[in-house]
Amino acid sequence: MKILLSLLAACVIAIPSGAFATAGSAVEVGIVTDGGRTLPLYPHTSSRAVKKVYAEAVKGDHYRIVVRNNLNRRIGVVVAVDGRNIISGQKSWLGNGERMYVLDPHAVNEYSGWRTGRDRVNRFFFTDAPASYAAAFGDQSAMGVIAVAVYPEVHRVERPPDLSTTAPGPRPQADAEAKASARGEASQSAGTGYGREEYSPSRQVSFEPERRAVETVLIKYEWRETLCRMNVISCSRPYGQPPNRLWDHYGYAPPPPVRP
Repeated sequence: MKILLSLLAACVIAIPSGAFATAGSAVEVGIVTDGGRTLPLYPHTSSRAVKKVYAEAVKGDHYRIVVRNNLNRRIGVVVAVDGRNIISGQKSWLGNGERMYVLDPHAVNEYSGWRTGRDRVNRFFFTDAPASYAAAFGDQSAMGVIAVAVYPEVHRVERPPDLSTTAPGPRPQADAEAKASARGEASQSAGTGYGREEYSPSRQVSFEPERRAVETVLIKYEWRETLCRMNVISCSRPYGQPPNRLWDHYGYAPPPPVRP
């Protein structure tokens, strides 16, 4: 049996359902800035186990990751930003052996920064990829991705002895190749910085996660210009506004229609 000492944030928030754009089923994940703006989310792909969406980020905005537990049991959430676990700061593979936050059934919580101590975090804010926290470690292999992997708590039932006590190790990856391929677009990509320090109390709890995540939510955030180039959003006019037949016509007088 594996018992993890996980973190339970002391400040649980209450946000009414539907108050912000979210992704996920077992959990709902949304991104809210300090100014109260909810990041627009644009669907990419979705399966039973993995939900992928795009999000529009604004440079300089401080933000919070809001997670609602829709299950009637405790869950542990491994949260990674730009590929780094937000509690340990280590490179994350979203495995069940990593540091995680614990949410009670149907609870809502927010995660606003890199945890630097039991009562402290340094805030998340959107910045250019080269100035990000991950880039400071030479790691751009998962730049611009907010990931939440959801592990329900193991039911307390009798189990046979000698169960494996180790999580599957990370798959080997050619980090050098990943870094090289990412350098070309790094200056134009979005990343998350290591911002100001804030008070954020938490406490350790015992938690035994299931071996597999019941759901993983991946939010790929980018600047608006990048989302335009990728055709994720329509930028020919603001928010896809239909053309104005008087304002938007810039042509010349065409020849008259050919009469039969």
